[in-house]
Amino acid sequence: MRHRPRPLSRRHLLAGTAALTAGLVAVPSVAAARGSAPSADDLGRHARRARRTYDALQHHFHDPGTGLYLETYPRTEANPWSYVWPFSQALVGTQVLAGIRGHHRRYAPDVAARFAALESYWNAGTEPPGYDSYVRPPLGHGGDKFYDDNEWNALAFIQRHLMSSGGDQAALTRAAEIFDLVVHGWDTDPDHPCPGGVFWTQADWSRDRNTVSNAPGAEVGLHLYLLTGERYYLDWALRMYEWVRGCLLAPNGLYWDSIRLDGSIWEAQFSYNQGVMIGAGALLYRATGEPEYLDQARDTATRALAHYAADDRYFTQPARFHAIFFANLLRLGTLRPDPAYYDAMRAYAEQARARVHDPDTGLYRFTGDDPVLLLEQAGMLRIEAMLAWHPDDHAMLT
Repeated sequence: MRHRPRPLSRRHLLAGTAALTAGLVAVPSVAAARGSAPSADDLGRHARRARRTYDALQHHFHDPGTGLYLETYPRTEANPWSYVWPFSQALVGTQVLAGIRGHHRRYAPDVAARFAALESYWNAGTEPPGYDSYVRPPLGHGGDKFYDDNEWNALAFIQRHLMSSGGDQAALTRAAEIFDLVVHGWDTDPDHPCPGGVFWTQADWSRDRNTVSNAPGAEVGLHLYLLTGERYYLDWALRMYEWVRGCLLAPNGLYWDSIRLDGSIWEAQFSYNQGVMIGAGALLYRATGEPEYLDQARDTATRALAHYAADDRYFTQPARFHAIFFANLLRLGTLRPDPAYYDAMRAYAEQARARVHDPDTGLYRFTGDDPVLLLEQAGMLRIEAMLAWHPDDHAMLT
């Protein structure tokens, strides 16, 4: 096992789908004209909105006794707590809120509490260990492991490392431990169509291999390589990235969702799939210096922005996908600045606020009068908090 990475110096560290049914309103288009860098007033306004969205998240979803969250508000599931994928997005939203300048002291205890509660999902009894999809006993019954769920958690641990003074070595070690699990999920059968790739889940009811089970894995590996210099991480990240490029890149230059063992492809083009490949390409450029990876990331970003801005497509996919997409756009922007990346996120947030935000509760009601999903509230928290980040801090986003 290789889950005890050797840290480099601080200098190296720093170098290194439900469609919306609400009617259209007169707000700026997500394809709005290019704007300038956000002003201090803009950052402050977005910070206030993020705090309000977080307060609603905590009030309606959070259980202070266990530290866990409800899946929906009001609760509709038989299980009392959320699955780990929604929990991970609430965790990351809290991290990003704490990353707004001037907010760390206030929200650092909340971030610590999220990571403590995340361990309720950790299953140390498997080889390799990892996070189950549901809370483990005694609070829950556990569940199958999903590789993408574990990758989101690994990226959260990496962000914790990057945001901590001096670097959090325990967080880096856990991220590396999760990466071992992801490598374990690689398909080794050469007779499969498009052989290779990380499976979506360990459950026997699905043998799909997805963009979102490979590209975030590549991102984890590349972060670990940049932070430790260990070639193992770069080699596996390249395999994951090139597998997606070879098997799920569509003729329009965007990425399909997944391939099944019969060779059929689910041709959905979700925004988070584009985002994680953008992020992986940007990180590969940082890791190797090869301009082709940056060119690929920029090309995907340009095509994706045009694709989702057309025909109101942003509002045919959930906010949780867009939060991941926008985070990766901002990280790409640290290498090749383009105001289009921030502008698209800002315009989407304004539209979502005008269409579905409930000012009385602070909740985002993307599904009308139906229960609000933790995933969507957490997604909007992350977006609003990212809008409040100073551009100089975007390199810490994962």
